[in-house]
Amino acid sequence: VQLVESGGGLVQPGGSLRLSCAASGFTLDYYDIGWFRQAPGKEREGVSCVSRRDGRTYYAESVKGRFTISTDNTKNMVYLQMNSLKPEDTAIYYCATPLLPCNSLIRTVRLTDFDSWGQGTQVTVSS
Repeated sequence: VQLVESGGGLVQPGGSLRLSCAASGFTLDYYDIGWFRQAPGKEREGVSCVSRRDGRTYYAESVKGRFTISTDNTKNMVYLQMNSLKPEDTAIYYCATPLLPCNSLIRTVRLTDFDSWGQGTQVTVSS
């Protein structure tokens, strides 16, 4: 299993970014997939997750209405569209396959909550 994130960068407050995650070694059709983030000095936070069992998407309250998770199963890709970015969104963002149901991951998370994760992509929101 390999997950490779891309798309991070420096953006001004109010701006947008789309993160991408290329998955290999497994088929996204059959697995939950999500994003978590880690900011300096802060706990690791579950950001979003999509459940394969019922197709539902889950979001942290802090990003609800601004972020959208999506997948392209034909390309085995996962995306996180981030709009109206705020300085507090600054963090390293990781794509990951969870060991717990998606609705259990929208909270402070630990690496042991996940089976696999990528190397991360840095998102910095600053003027």
